[in-house]
Amino acid sequence: MDYIPAMMRWIHLMAGVMWIGLLYYFNFVQVAALKAAAADNNAAGITKHVAPRALFFFRWAALVTWLAGAALLGKYFVAAFTLQHDHAVIGVGAWLGTIMLLNVWGLIWPNQKKVLGLKPATDEQKNKARRIAFLASRTNTMLSIPLLFFMAAGAHPGIYGF
Repeated sequence: MDYIPAMMRWIHLMAGVMWIGLLYYFNFVQVAALKAAAADNNAAGITKHVAPRALFFFRWAALVTWLAGAALLGKYFVAAFTLQHDHAVIGVGAWLGTIMLLNVWGLIWPNQKKVLGLKPATDEQKNKARRIAFLASRTNTMLSIPLLFFMAAGAHPGIYGF
């Protein structure tokens, strides 16, 4: 048994579970909880203590997932990303993961820093940042569905008929 690919697969799986789990937490739990907490004037605990910590693990889990996935592709990295025949299925999953990673680091995190007051911003800038982060996060939630399908299909092609 080759231990390096086994470790990369395990790291990819565990980081991916954390990344997608936090993505679903943000979209299905925290957004609604923040609305309710804001109505009760109790949102500060979430925005000060929970959200920054969750976003830390969220963004780094995204990066570790992508890097471990790239390591797993190894010599097939280019074949996957150019959607060559035998690697097209996993390549679609890899592209979806790449888009999601770029959303995390390029849209969600920079805008959440403004929303949470970690970066100075006017109220108008915070409102705009809130909307951009929300839409990018919802986009990632929708992309996670085909991502998970293509990742599983790439690892188990016989089951999915590829």
